[in-house]
Amino acid sequence: MKSKLSVEKEMNDSWLALKTRADQSVEKNKGGDLRELALTYRMTGDKKYAERAKALLIPILKMEAWDGLDDRTPRWNAALKTSHTLEEVSPTYDAIYDMLSASERKYMADRIVKLGINPSLGDWLYEPTRIHSLNSMGHNWWSAIMYQAGTASLAVLNEVPEAKKWADDVMQVSSEWFSFTGSVLENKPSTFDKDGGFYESIGYASYGVSEYLSFRVAYTNKYGNIKMPYDDVLVKTMDWFIQNCYPNSNDLLSVTFGDSSPHSTGARSVEMMISLGFDKESYRWYLAEAKNLKGNNKGKIDALSLIGQPNFKPVPSSPGLPTAALYSDMGWATMRSSWAKDATMLAVKSGFTWNHAHADAGSFILYHNGENLLIDGGNTSYSRPEYSSYYVTSKAHNVMLFDGEAQNPQDQYYAVKNVGHLYNLINGSDFKYLFSDATGPTSQYFLRNYRNFLWIGNVILVVDDVKAYDYGKFEWLLHYADKAEKKGIDIDITEGKANLIVRPLFPETLPNGYPHDFPDKMKLEERIGLKDHEPDVKAPYYAITPAEKYKQTKFINAIILLNENNKPKEGPSLSGMATAKEARENLPQIERLTGSDYIGVKITQNDQTTEVYFNLIADGRLMHRNSHNTINGWETDAYMMALTYPSSDKAPSLNNVKSYFVSNGSYLRKNGTSVLSSLSKVFMYTKADKGTQEVILQGQPIMNVTLKIPKVSQVILNGEKTKPVYSKDGLVLQIGKH
Repeated sequence: MKSKLSVEKEMNDSWLALKTRADQSVEKNKGGDLRELALTYRMTGDKKYAERAKALLIPILKMEAWDGLDDRTPRWNAALKTSHTLEEVSPTYDAIYDMLSASERKYMADRIVKLGINPSLGDWLYEPTRIHSLNSMGHNWWSAIMYQAGTASLAVLNEVPEAKKWADDVMQVSSEWFSFTGSVLENKPSTFDKDGGFYESIGYASYGVSEYLSFRVAYTNKYGNIKMPYDDVLVKTMDWFIQNCYPNSNDLLSVTFGDSSPHSTGARSVEMMISLGFDKESYRWYLAEAKNLKGNNKGKIDALSLIGQPNFKPVPSSPGLPTAALYSDMGWATMRSSWAKDATMLAVKSGFTWNHAHADAGSFILYHNGENLLIDGGNTSYSRPEYSSYYVTSKAHNVMLFDGEAQNPQDQYYAVKNVGHLYNLINGSDFKYLFSDATGPTSQYFLRNYRNFLWIGNVILVVDDVKAYDYGKFEWLLHYADKAEKKGIDIDITEGKANLIVRPLFPETLPNGYPHDFPDKMKLEERIGLKDHEPDVKAPYYAITPAEKYKQTKFINAIILLNENNKPKEGPSLSGMATAKEARENLPQIERLTGSDYIGVKITQNDQTTEVYFNLIADGRLMHRNSHNTINGWETDAYMMALTYPSSDKAPSLNNVKSYFVSNGSYLRKNGTSVLSSLSKVFMYTKADKGTQEVILQGQPIMNVTLKIPKVSQVILNGEKTKPVYSKDGLVLQIGKH
């Protein structure tokens, strides 16, 4: 660490600030941070810091108990306070060990065992006193309590030789924590998604994983490098932290699903992964964005973070990861325009509800131009009644309601039995798609609660396919960060320098004028919620509702991403008797399309037109019959399709379509020519560019698919380069073993 300080000014500045705080504690003989004093002693060798640390340590070790939950039966002898105390006491004891007398060492070690290690291992690991299992408490609490007990065991080894077995046992059972797949009876999900996600939240993932890694670092320092069967999960979890961050010109933000904070990061975990030898360029990029590398330290940095700072290496311009990621086990996904600062990112959740995971199946949040414009409802202190009555409920999230309801309010305590899911992430070169199923968690009120996201240029279409048991009022909730104002047919949302528009399209648009004059149009109702982490501050949000009651319907709302070219139009207010539908300049042109058994949207932008169609007879209303439909001359059984062609042309044709998207379809035909043919229905996106055909194809394990498209020299199928194979019917694509 000393060698780093000599060459890294900002890190040295943080060290000097920490030392100043330690000096003040010594000079005033008052207060002080145990770990900061311990680190200052190790850095300077001056015993005055160790003496001050010892003076603070002794009263803690003289306590009768550090913890105890008497309101639980049987009594809990070790909880988070035990873990937090061990986290301060153990490294301090280890750091000042050399200036303690033999009797002091023995006394302190025995007290650490009595007050911290024994209660933790007794309640959480060892027979015959264990009262907890991974099924009941195997989330962040288990990690914090067990791994701090393991670290403390390493600290007292010299005086308590049997502590080696304790540390070894904790390391051994860590495999069970990482591999826990959940419990049907307790409605408990697996600890980790197969791709590394941690269902509770970014904040609690950071806490739980870093507690393990701090133990792993201490264990490695003592016994040397080890390999564990779950190391690949750890690597994937670091990628999950990165995939759920939003880099911008200010502080790094993270996705806020569940009990978390926008400023929670996995930086501490990433630092320790690097120290363990798991160094990747993406980690360096992430730490730089999190303000934890050379040139980016900001504010107070604690002793553990200062010690954990990795040796400086050049920081890459991006993490080199895909611009979209799906965590299907836990129901999280992110899609972004790029990894550049202040880009656009959409995050979607439809998964578990339990403990720190809220009742937010089907919800989404959106970041644009450096700001979080469409927000999660957030959370507050668990001691506040509003935590249960508002923050964890469906109404605090961007979801669909039916007659004011979505998920059962008890889900967050008892856990949702039928979880939500995300499917069919398509991350095309200029098109993104994701399918959300929130029916399970909302099945008390919904027979269908499907949400589709189609990202086309500067427009994100949110298509909701909903059905209830009887007629009632569907509501599309919209939570925004700062300012929202109805202007013409749009809702104009602003936060800082960032702007976007939400434009309802189906079942109807908002009225372009006084609502009284347009009783058939959508209604915009203002609701009052609570501000994130500030339950005493009111926060308005919107519910967008149809004028009439439905049993089954489709909502299509367009989110239009604005930039410097979309200036507000000058003139009279557009909130009342408007003279223009659109309140911004140079917007993408969006038209509603309707016909026999279909609805659609036509989007023209950047010299291209995309026609998106929703096949109304492909929404599950037919049994034992295919959903064949003819839509503007295109025959298909698809749920949805999108055709992109030059805006100079009047309509899509076999000769001018540049890209195709098909959602749950087995064929797409025009004038007797089958563009797509598959025996089973597929999700497909394809686009040709400079002799290469990009194809993303999802569906059954075994598929034979034919595409009638112009010949190319190379095909990239699901990210893999392959040589094209043609038959008389077109490009032949095979998935799975035949």
